[in-house]
Amino acid sequence: MNDIAEIVFWMIPGLPLAAFVIVFIGLRVLRVNDWLGALLSIIATTASFALSVWLGIRLLIQPQTRLIEGFSWFSAGTGMNVDVGLLVNPLTVIMLVVVSTISLMVQIYSVGYMRRDGGINRYFSFISLFTFAMLSLVMSNNLLIMFMSWEMVGLCSYLLIGFWFHRPEAAKAAKKAFFITRIGDFGFLAALLILFNATGTFDIEGIHQAAAAGIVSATAITWAALGIFFGAVGKSAQFPLHTWLPDAMEGPTPVSALIHAATMVAAGVFLVARMYPLFEQSESALTVVAVVGGITALLAATIALVMWDIKKVLAYSTISQLGYMMLGIGLGGVWVGIFHLFTHAFFKALLFMGAGSVSHSTHTFDMREMGGLGRKMPITCITFVAGALSLSGLWPLAGFFSKEEILGSALESQPILFGIVLATVFLTAFYMFRVVFLTFGGKYKGKGKPHESPLVMLAPMLIMAVLAISAGWLNADGTIGSLLGEESNHSWTTGIFGVFTHSLTWVSLLLAAAGIMLAWAMYSKNWFSPKKVSSRFTSVNSLLLHKYWFDELYENIIGSRLLNNGLFRFFEIADERIIDGAVNGLASLTSYTGSMARRVQNGKLQNYLLIFITGVAIIALVAIIIN
Repeated sequence: MNDIAEIVFWMIPGLPLAAFVIVFIGLRVLRVNDWLGALLSIIATTASFALSVWLGIRLLIQPQTRLIEGFSWFSAGTGMNVDVGLLVNPLTVIMLVVVSTISLMVQIYSVGYMRRDGGINRYFSFISLFTFAMLSLVMSNNLLIMFMSWEMVGLCSYLLIGFWFHRPEAAKAAKKAFFITRIGDFGFLAALLILFNATGTFDIEGIHQAAAAGIVSATAITWAALGIFFGAVGKSAQFPLHTWLPDAMEGPTPVSALIHAATMVAAGVFLVARMYPLFEQSESALTVVAVVGGITALLAATIALVMWDIKKVLAYSTISQLGYMMLGIGLGGVWVGIFHLFTHAFFKALLFMGAGSVSHSTHTFDMREMGGLGRKMPITCITFVAGALSLSGLWPLAGFFSKEEILGSALESQPILFGIVLATVFLTAFYMFRVVFLTFGGKYKGKGKPHESPLVMLAPMLIMAVLAISAGWLNADGTIGSLLGEESNHSWTTGIFGVFTHSLTWVSLLLAAAGIMLAWAMYSKNWFSPKKVSSRFTSVNSLLLHKYWFDELYENIIGSRLLNNGLFRFFEIADERIIDGAVNGLASLTSYTGSMARRVQNGKLQNYLLIFITGVAIIALVAIIIN
């Protein structure tokens, strides 16, 4: 039975990899019908999903950690052995269920959304490769293989953001995402080298044991933890490396739902959670995680207030919620952040699917060209509102329970961060229902005749709506906390109704309700004109519209002036005048010497005799002088 179980474990990432190979290489070369590739990818992901759920059920019955030995990849020098294996524990299984569920729903949704697009085999092969990379990342038992999977996930993000490569904006966004996330990846790589130098192993469990035993110095632990977190900052779009994610919305909407809402961007949160025993040894590193998470949550929420592109509102919302997760891990431990990751995956993927459904009908993402879609697209409207309510943290939807844990953790430990989270609760409810009222309320302002999306798109949305409502109930009795080895010590988390015994619940619900009511008053009833409000706060509105000028800072000042016209220009001049100058000068000297030698070697005997006599005379003169 154990042998069968181990085979199953390897099949979970192996099946999407097989689908990628068959679809990308086989079907594209043979030019088989595109939709056969879609079918194969969906079948492979369905099997991975079923095996992940089976593994989750087994874990609920008997929680345990399994280290699956694989094979020795390579050895170098003395004591350096890199083995490829799997680490299967509750954290792994939670991520497997999230990744496989979202990937399956998005692929089914894509059949309807991408049906008129070319390159379907290419699209589904990239999705399969991404699914394999993400599953490998969460199952890997050593940091080196995890880093390789981490980089493969980034590559797939680049390929899928730039899927419509004929669009200049998509190509630019893909490059921006690739380069900015690479900056963070240098931190991850540096941490990997620090830990290997200190412990002599890449094995995750071995590193944790060495850190706990005091084998690794406190300084090395802090720097390694900060390096790991810096890698997570890039991949999870945390301040200040958050600017790539809104631009990544140039990719197809199903890609945004899969990669940039629920899976790849959550990889950074997972990485910090996986290496949390290391972070526990450094209070400074955990403080940095919490503070950066809090800043990110508030910063992104404020920008989302003024965006008109529905996908960019959701992108900034994702950045904000990822900040929530980091803050939760930094203050409350692994289970707090992972619980919010778990619920967020479902309602945010649902919201992106809803945005795609709307654009599929209206052919725009600009909310100023929408309105009145609630009557024309009722199922899309209902499911989108369910996701918006969950994201806003209203009871008894999934987002309420995970958000409440983060609030509770902040209340107990960091009053300032608690205030930031409360402000973000209000802002989140406001900007999400600004989207709801502008998109589904009022009168339609666009062109054409909007219509409901096909069933192949609506079915995944309905399933995700159910999960967006009910996923938080899983922890009503502390199940997720106990699975991850951490018991909840907050009295308001016991039971679905037990939350109302604590005053914090009422505070958060009132703030969320206030945000919704303000959005209703401004964008549905027009009691307060948004234009008048923005005109009264011109400087603030300009600051938010320009996204705090981070893009201008990076592109115009750091990129153009400091790098292109500064450091890179210096390297260019040094290359031209020093390196090229030395090489070219040596070539010129050689050429000049050769030309002079050609003048001497002219074939005239009298000249040779003159040179010979002159040479003999010089030698004789030198000999006389020396003697």
